[in-house]
Amino acid sequence: MLDLDLTFFSADLFEKFILQGLIFSVQLTLVAMVGGIVFGTVLAMMRLSGKPWLAIPATAYVNGMRSIPLVMVILWFFLLIPFMIGRPIGAELSAFITFTAFEAAYFSEIMRAGIQSVSRGQVHAGQAMGLTYAQNMRFIILPQAFRNMLPVLLTQTIILFQDTSLVYAIGAYDLLKGFEISGKNFNRPIEAYLLAAVSYFVICYSLSYMVKRLQSRIAIIR
Repeated sequence: MLDLDLTFFSADLFEKFILQGLIFSVQLTLVAMVGGIVFGTVLAMMRLSGKPWLAIPATAYVNGMRSIPLVMVILWFFLLIPFMIGRPIGAELSAFITFTAFEAAYFSEIMRAGIQSVSRGQVHAGQAMGLTYAQNMRFIILPQAFRNMLPVLLTQTIILFQDTSLVYAIGAYDLLKGFEISGKNFNRPIEAYLLAAVSYFVICYSLSYMVKRLQSRIAIIR
């Protein structure tokens, strides 16, 4: 049995060490989710446009990003960009940019599948009404694609929240960093990492349960 010090778990610990990291992790998740969906939708539309000068660069970007580990992208951006521009950009800003760029590739594939799930008859109906490609996407295809892919988008967001722990590689103060620092300060690393594991599990399991309920409601509506 491990000699665990249960007094380590206190409200004071949360306020002094954990809250700051939790706020940053949530902010990073939300910014990367919104930015990733926006840029991912653009990439998906480029790939489905049928125009090689749009589809080829978008395909290369998506396949390239999906073939590289996220932690490598984080390190490359954090180390190489300041070297190229001649000044540091900070761990937090670097994390926001990197996660948005990386997640756009994954959200792009989700949105592409959602767009392709819309009946071709509705696409042809929009074209018969004289709608342009952009208008057809905006008013007919994308609203249905977002509804169809909403559970998958939220599931990817949960994975994104878990991946925010990788910013430890560049020293950003995220949720896991808060637990790590508290463990070092109180000389209780086992308790700190145990509490971190429980916290991530509770947050992610709760979100997964809500996504499952949402998926059931959407299935009933459809």
